[in-house]
Parts: sequence; C-alpha cells; structure tokens
Amino acid sequence: MLFLAVVIPLTANGLSEAWFGYRDQRARLDQLLGVEARSAAARIQGFLDGITGQLGWLVQLPWTEEPDERRRIDALRLLRQVPAIVSLTLVDGTGRERLYVSRVGLNRTESRTDRSTEAPVTGARSARIWYSEVSYYRGSEPYLTVAISGNRPSVGVVVAEVNLKLIWDVISAIRVGETGFAFVMDRPSRLVAHPDISLVLRGSDEATLAPFQAARQAVQSANTGFVTSRDAEGSHIAVAAAPIAGPDWTVVVEQPLSEAFGPIYAALWRTAALLLGGAAFASLLAFALARRMTEPIRLLEEGTERIGAGQFEHRIEIRTGDELQRLADSFNAMVAELALSQERQERIAKLRRFLAPQVAQLVDHVGDDTLLEGHRTEVVVVFCDLRGFTAFSARATPEEVMSVLSEYYEALGHIITKYAATLTSFSGDGLMVLVNAPVPVAEPALRAVDLAVEMQRSVQELIVDWQTRGHRIGFGVGLAMGPATVGRIGYESRFDYTAIGSVVNLAARLCAAAADREILTDAAVADVVKDKCSLIPLGPRAIKGYEDELPVFSILFESRSDAA
Repeated sequence: MLFLAVVIPLTANGLSEAWFGYRDQRARLDQLLGVEARSAAARIQGFLDGITGQLGWLVQLPWTEEPDERRRIDALRLLRQVPAIVSLTLVDGTGRERLYVSRVGLNRTESRTDRSTEAPVTGARSARIWYSEVSYYRGSEPYLTVAISGNRPSVGVVVAEVNLKLIWDVISAIRVGETGFAFVMDRPSRLVAHPDISLVLRGSDEATLAPFQAARQAVQSANTGFVTSRDAEGSHIAVAAAPIAGPDWTVVVEQPLSEAFGPIYAALWRTAALLLGGAAFASLLAFALARRMTEPIRLLEEGTERIGAGQFEHRIEIRTGDELQRLADSFNAMVAELALSQERQERIAKLRRFLAPQVAQLVDHVGDDTLLEGHRTEVVVVFCDLRGFTAFSARATPEEVMSVLSEYYEALGHIITKYAATLTSFSGDGLMVLVNAPVPVAEPALRAVDLAVEMQRSVQELIVDWQTRGHRIGFGVGLAMGPATVGRIGYESRFDYTAIGSVVNLAARLCAAAADREILTDAAVADVVKDKCSLIPLGPRAIKGYEDELPVFSILFESRSDAA
C-alpha cells in the first residue's frame, strides 16, 4: 500500500508533466520554426526587392535612336553596387538590345539584336516583374533571371542575371537550436540556398534533393503549423515553411525532433529516475516500517505468551515512540496490576489458611501485615476433637474415615468463618481456634462460647447420622482465656499463625478432659459469661501440667441456644 501510495502519484505527476510539457514545447516549436521561416522569407524577399528596386531606375526614361552613354554609366554603377547581379541587358520599347554589360563576358552597345520574343521580355511586359526558374551555370552555381519593364512601353525592359550564391549568407545565418537550419527551394523543388553550399552546387541531383523535396511536400500538404518528416539520414525532423511570393520560392526551416523535444525527453528521463528512486525509497521505507511494526508485534506476542504462562515479572520493552510503545506500556501496566492482583490473591489464600475470609480480606485491604507480627494479647483459645475417633479409624475403611472427616470439617469450617475466628491448626480430628487475634473483636469470651456451643450442636447432628451408619463417635470442646503470644511462625515458603502460652495448654487439657456432648471452660471465661449462659461448676480439677487444681466449668449448649 505504501509502495502504491508513492509510485502512483509520481507516475501521474510524471505523465501529466510530460503531456503538458509536450503541448507547451510543441506550441513553442511551432512558433519558433514559423518565426524563423517567415523571417528568412522576408529577408530573401527583401534581397530580391532590393535588386528589383535598383533595376527599376534603369527603365525610367524612353529610348532614342542615339546611343545613351548615361544609361551605360548607370548600368556599370549598378554592377558595382549590387554584387549579386552578374549581367544586365537593356532592351528598348521595340524589343531590340541597346546595351549589355557583364562581369564575366564582353560588354556590347547598340547591337540592336531583336529580343522581343524572348521569355524575359515578354514576361516583364505582361507582369512588369518576371522571375525565371533557377538555372545552374555550368551545372553548378544557381542563377536567377529577373526582368523588369518600365511604366510605359517606350522605356523598354531591363533583364538581369542574379547569382543566388549570395543568398547563402542569409540562409547560413539562420540557426534553430543547436543543429536546426533553413534552406530555400524554387517552384520545381530544387535547392536555391542551403547552409551546406556543396548541396546547392550539385544542382538537380535527385538523390540529394529527395529528402528536401519530401520535407517541403509534407509542410505544404499540412498547411498548418509545423509537421514531421525525415532528413537525409532518416532521422525525424520538425519542419515549417514560409513562401517567397515573387519567384514562388519556399523557405523551409527544420530541426531534429530529438533536439526539439529534448526538454520533454529530459523530463521523461527525470520522471523515470524519480519513479525508480521513489519506488526504491518506498520499498525500503515499507520494509523498514514493516520491520518497525513486526518486531514490536513479535515482542507483544512473545510477551503475551510468557505472561499467559504466569511470568508476571516479564515486561515488554518497546521504544518506538508511537502507538505500539503506548500499547506496550499499557500492557506492562496491566501486567503489573495482574501481578499485584495475583500476589494479593496468594496473600489472601495464605491468610485464609488460618483466618476467616472476612478477616483475611480486612488484613489485605488494610495492607498492614503488622497485625500478623508477633505480640502479646488477650485471646480465647478453643480446642475440639472427636471422641472414639482413633478406634473408629482403626476399624473403618479409608473411604469411611475420609467421608466422616470431610463432613466434620465442612460443618466446623462454616461456623469458624461465621464467628470470624482464626483457625490456627488442625490435625486428624482436632482443631485449634483463636478468638480476638489477630483482629480484636468485641466480647471475645462470649463469642468463643457461642462458637463452641454452635460447634457442639452442629457436630451432634452429624453424630446422629454417623450412629445410624454404625459409627460410635463423640465430640468434646475445651476453651480458656488469657494472655498469649500470637503471630506468624514458620519459614520463607510456609507460615502459620499460632498462639503460644499457658492458656493454649489449658484449653488443650480441658478439651482432652471433655466428654461427648460436653464443653469445658476455665474460670476466666466463666467469670465473663456467667450472666449470659448456663454454667455448671465442676469444682477444682487436677490439670496435667499444672501443680494446683483449677476450677472447671461446663457450658450447657442446649440452654445457651435458647438464651442466644
């Protein structure tokens, strides 16, 4: 497309320039040749008119019978003044020769030879000025006979032989361009004058005259402006002509077409060169633009493949300064957002391993991981596990074991999420849950009790179904409240959130001591929730790991549901 966008305008411009240039050059050539032909014709006509004007002074007075010495002197003076005149013959009103003077022959006076029937005399008497056809002296030099009669018969006729070789000066001075020239032909289409005088001196040689006769015939047939013909070498020429009225001659001006239309040919060559140059430039430009486009497109394609494979750290480097660079920058910005989004999703996924989804979302939204950093705070720790699960797993099939655990964790997971608690760990059938860490909550003890009650109730419903399937399993819960060190523990690729302290051990011991359908708690929790749920004091009990006995309380989960 780019190639055509360059070549077509160049071609159209070149053709239009060539066409209009051809028309303009043809008009200029027509004008130039016509002016030169008419100018030469006017100068030759002036040459002949000058001769006839001089001859006219010799036929002003009538002749007498006596010799006229004055006329002889005038005739000799005219020979000196007009070098082209070779001889003069004066004939009186009766047609007899009275005087003859010549440059090459003997002069005669009063020969009284009768010349009344000769062509020059009869022609002059009928037309006043008479021109003969061109003749060649000794077959070489061209001559013209001119006869003029006076304004009345008694003054006689003067006949002059004119050497036309002197017209060569006029013709030789005409130059059309570098090689164009002019020549003169008479009525029978013989050369009268030519810049190469040797052609004129060949006389009536047909082979020599043929191209000149063809040129004259072509321009006379066209009768409008210049025409084209061929010269002696067969080359095309432009030809124009102008007539010389007196002797019925024709001045022909010619110029080779190769020279006449040289500017057009040069313009065409320039156009061809520009066309080739433009085509080459367009090809190179199209190739460069194609590479400029294909390379960034290749980088974009490669980048999308790598990013599609999960390499979000990859960036597309395009520095073209155009739309492709802006596209790459937008793409890189999008990938950066995708990387952040993936990092956030991975972060939330990790947080969800031990935080409720809403807590994980909160931590991510705040963007402050200090919530997960190690610190000491008041927490409620909840432990729970199944009673009789070890014996059950020993006799049950793996499919039955996994089915029970799946139902068990599914039920507890919803409850932990509901109360925004933090699941720190689970192993086999046991769970450890934190309330009030890492995100503080209102009334953590009461929330932990409600959590434990709902867990007990939900699992008891599952136990009913398990018993129908022949599984003898129970469920116990223990919880305790107190200060603990909470935070992330682990290594670079694996972190867990946990709590460390005696309250954790106490909750674990209470859970171990709890029977099926029982929720045991310590005095700290009981003291906070005693007015909001039914508690049964179980008295001091020896707890493993503690030197003194500790008061233990049982929470009635049936009555807690009514109170809630």
